[in-house]
Amino acid sequence: MKTKLILFVALISSIATFSQKKWTLKECVDQALEKNITIQQNKLSLEIAETDLKSTKGNFLPSVSASTGGNLSAGSNFDPVTNNRSASTTFFGGSVGLSAGITVFNGYRNLNLYKQAKLGIESSKLDLEKIENDISLFVVNGYLNVLFAKENLEVAKVQAEISKKQIKAANDRFEAGAIAKGELLNFKSTAANDLQNVITQENALDLALLNLAQLLQVPAEGFDVAPIDVGSPSSDLLYKSSSSVYDKSLARMPEIQRAKLAIENAALGIEISKSSYLPTVTSSIFANSNYRYIIKPSGVPTGSFFDQLDGNLGYGVGFNVNIPIFNGFKTDANVSRSKINKEIFETRLESEKLTLKQTIEQAFLDVKSSLKAYEAAKISLEAQKEAFKNAQERYNYGAMTLFDFDLVRTRLVNAEGLMIRSKYDYVFKTKVLQFYSGELVLE
Repeated sequence: MKTKLILFVALISSIATFSQKKWTLKECVDQALEKNITIQQNKLSLEIAETDLKSTKGNFLPSVSASTGGNLSAGSNFDPVTNNRSASTTFFGGSVGLSAGITVFNGYRNLNLYKQAKLGIESSKLDLEKIENDISLFVVNGYLNVLFAKENLEVAKVQAEISKKQIKAANDRFEAGAIAKGELLNFKSTAANDLQNVITQENALDLALLNLAQLLQVPAEGFDVAPIDVGSPSSDLLYKSSSSVYDKSLARMPEIQRAKLAIENAALGIEISKSSYLPTVTSSIFANSNYRYIIKPSGVPTGSFFDQLDGNLGYGVGFNVNIPIFNGFKTDANVSRSKINKEIFETRLESEKLTLKQTIEQAFLDVKSSLKAYEAAKISLEAQKEAFKNAQERYNYGAMTLFDFDLVRTRLVNAEGLMIRSKYDYVFKTKVLQFYSGELVLE
């Protein structure tokens, strides 16, 4: 009973520790890469490719087989000289054999199949890397969405707190007869709206956390992430041009390397097709023997089992040469088809390069645009803060109506929200460029 209690307490403690854990960005990415089903499926595909390589290695080894068989026969023989029929006799006999064969030459087909299998492993690894890259970007985006929602919530809470203070100040002024009851009610209405906005932002944060937790395949309850010091992002672009990012990405993006391997694979396919023009040479060795027993009527053996095998042993070696002469132009068609296939993969490589170039150019333009939006949002926020400060003083002295004051306050809230959105938009799009250049560091 005591042991069960200890285990129960340990389980509860582990659950509590898990729920209190704040996941870092690197931990989130590692968790997603470990649990993602598509990644697991591609790892299995990699295992299949490794098995295929093992199979092609076997083409260089001899094939060995053993055989045995037996038969039971019965009957009598007629002697035409004596005009007598012998007694019915029952025999049991059989044979055993062992043979081995090996392909000596088949136009380098086995060698090229082996090379193709090795390329298949590399291609599977690159497919896996491509999926891991995509999942990593999804996680980074989801993580930043959580931080974005948290910052929005903090701003909403600050606004709600300001509204509470304004209600208190307005209530004091109302009791002093400085403002009408309608203005006090307007303040309360604004405070209620701000409180509702807090609830809205809390729901947005819960949804962002849920989406990220589902991506990581961890329980959503108690899930939270560690903060990242985004601060005020630099107003300087990390890269001077999209071409510099593109040049770096060409050497590292798995889809480009995968397309190059496909061309190599197609080139080997041409050589495999051409192997049908060349002769195939195989060689073999064999050994066999047989045995026989008289079961009826005498039951007298014709020799011991091993003596018979030794006495009837036969063996030999052989070779076979198959020279292709004409097969209805099938080999010509296969070679032509393989060459066309290689050209297709060459065009696919150019298509992959073009797609990558266009993606990076768009990403670079997005960074430039988001930087401009971020800089404009900073300027706007500073201006709205000053306008709000001035409007608050004017309203307190009665030089501004509550309606105009609310307009200024609304513009400040909108400017703060826009500032947060533009900041995280700029940060994420910058990380996308870092990813393509191979300089994205997960902390």
